[in-house]
Amino acid sequence: MFNVGAVVLRERAGGAGDEKTAARIRDAAIDRFGRDGFGVGLRAIASAAGVTAGLVVHYFGSKDGLRAACDAHVQATVREAKEKALVDGSATAMVAQLAAVDEFAPLVRYLLRSLQSGGVLATGLLEQMIANAEQYLATGEAAGVVRPSRDPAARTRYLAYQAAGGLLLWFALHGDISDDDEFRAMLRRYVDETILPGLEVFSQGLFVDRSMLDEFLAAMPDPPPAEPS
Repeated sequence: MFNVGAVVLRERAGGAGDEKTAARIRDAAIDRFGRDGFGVGLRAIASAAGVTAGLVVHYFGSKDGLRAACDAHVQATVREAKEKALVDGSATAMVAQLAAVDEFAPLVRYLLRSLQSGGVLATGLLEQMIANAEQYLATGEAAGVVRPSRDPAARTRYLAYQAAGGLLLWFALHGDISDDDEFRAMLRRYVDETILPGLEVFSQGLFVDRSMLDEFLAAMPDPPPAEPS
């Protein structure tokens, strides 16, 4: 799924102007899918982008092709932001990203809509994001910012499920995500409520010692390799 949108753009976009038009259509689609759900038609997306429905088809082939391009863009943007924050590992970089949280609002809302819709496309999006997360966590390990794991893939999947589940639950309880201004205010509130406890848990841990982990490992019939140094 991740590569389909990129392939469509390469095949149908002939130059810089074409690429800008395709990106404008893609961004309009991310916004409209996020606000109205995936039932929104190509004509509505084309109108939001200031183009004809025929031009949307020219660039992306179909609504599925357009959604694939949206998925690819969301995945790439999230991965770039996360990797940058992990590799830098500084409060300055984190504060800068928090200050720009409004810029990520359309992407977060699109991701929420996809997770809410479920199905094969949502599963594919989540699985690719998990694969991306495993890679940028590995980059964080190599940079000395992230602790190594006995099972990096399992840790990544656990963190992704926790993050996605928490995001879905919080927004389900706090209002309608279809209104632009309301959603941006909700996203800011979500970040404000979760950033400190999240950093505390990730930085300091929760338990005062590792006795529970050691007892669990001792009881496992086939424990994973010793903790990486």
